[in-house]
Amino acid sequence: MNPSNPQPPVDAPPTSRPKKTGGVRWWIVWTLFFSTVTNYISRQTFSVLSPMITAQYHLSHTDLAKILGAFQISYAVTWLLGGIFLDAVGTRLGLALAVIFWSIVNILTGFAGSVFGFASFRFLLGIGEGFNWPAASKTVAEWFPSQERSLAVAIFDSGSSVGGALAALVIPWIALAFGWRWSFIFSGFLGFVWLAMWLRVYYPLDRHPRVTPDEVELIRAGQDTPRNSPQRGLRRYLDLARNRNVWGIVLGRALTDPIWWFYVFWLPQYLSDARGFSLKRIALFAWMPFVAADIGNFTGGFISGYCIRRGVPVVRARLWVCAISCLPILAGIPAARVHSVTLALALICVALWGYASWSTMGLTLPSDLLPHDVVATVTGLSGLAAGLVSVAFTFAVGVLVDRFSYTPAFLVAGLMPLVATACVFLLIRQQLGRAPIYPS
Repeated sequence: MNPSNPQPPVDAPPTSRPKKTGGVRWWIVWTLFFSTVTNYISRQTFSVLSPMITAQYHLSHTDLAKILGAFQISYAVTWLLGGIFLDAVGTRLGLALAVIFWSIVNILTGFAGSVFGFASFRFLLGIGEGFNWPAASKTVAEWFPSQERSLAVAIFDSGSSVGGALAALVIPWIALAFGWRWSFIFSGFLGFVWLAMWLRVYYPLDRHPRVTPDEVELIRAGQDTPRNSPQRGLRRYLDLARNRNVWGIVLGRALTDPIWWFYVFWLPQYLSDARGFSLKRIALFAWMPFVAADIGNFTGGFISGYCIRRGVPVVRARLWVCAISCLPILAGIPAARVHSVTLALALICVALWGYASWSTMGLTLPSDLLPHDVVATVTGLSGLAAGLVSVAFTFAVGVLVDRFSYTPAFLVAGLMPLVATACVFLLIRQQLGRAPIYPS
């Protein structure tokens, strides 16, 4: 770069601004963090209570897999359809309706009393909750320059870890004090508290009543992907289907998300089955892996952001963080075989730390590579693929545990990210120049 050129490069932060640009975008991303927290408290309520519910209704692991899988099926489909819906109606209205829906459904889950009843409400819950990540990814693409994007993704995505940890801590105590049905009512009510915050804080960038012109200028100057696709209608989606970057994003997500679902859905039951934990003991220890994942979110976000500020091309920085993050994920493989409960939990924590770092990059790539008006759609497509693979893995875990043990599941969960990383390196193409590659 010519040192006499006053314009900073796209992948470096602005170096000279005489006054503060404002922080509306950070208020928005922290609001998305809290939507993710409430989202995960709601979905984890059943998983945390599964030992109690399984004992009361004499459920097998296969029954449990059916209930968990029902959520994942609808959740996966909603990632795709929800992304298209959000691109059409906008994030403000779309996410508000989704939170209202999933909150009501979660409250009603407290009235279920059979495998069919739990599976039905979990299916409906997945429809509502599937909107959260496409909405958040679309918002980050709209409101953040590229050098801040991975940190913004880390913030909102870390809500999953915080929500999972809070659910593991709080939900058992509510169930023990008032009965497990009240736990669903409590977690469902949280969504309505968040809704009031969202409607006050979020508006589109070009219509926000409190954003300053300087902040808008900073955001626009640091965005290296176009706001709108060159194509419209069906042609736009056909172009996406031919885009190898899209398939790299999709396969990367499809082969890493099942790791998260395995630990999120099966960890409380694993601690009860294989380690003899009571519900109180689950509350004392099951939150720890989620804290490790929270640290992983910010680890990936900070490292990639630092590399970009040091001149590393945006996509190259993201991919190398993915590669490095594979190593700690392997720690989950011996977790099922060690005798020490403390060591097993420590290994699971290391694995989830690595997964969360990888996941932050996977969620950031659509906004790095694609126009803003298709980010939610591509994020949704990757979520659909990830959800379908996760459903298959969830059912497989139920059958394996009923017939054998948890050990094969831990092995597969440890090896899948290696294949995912190979896919993103082979398929995603963006050269040292700043312009993303789109199909001609």
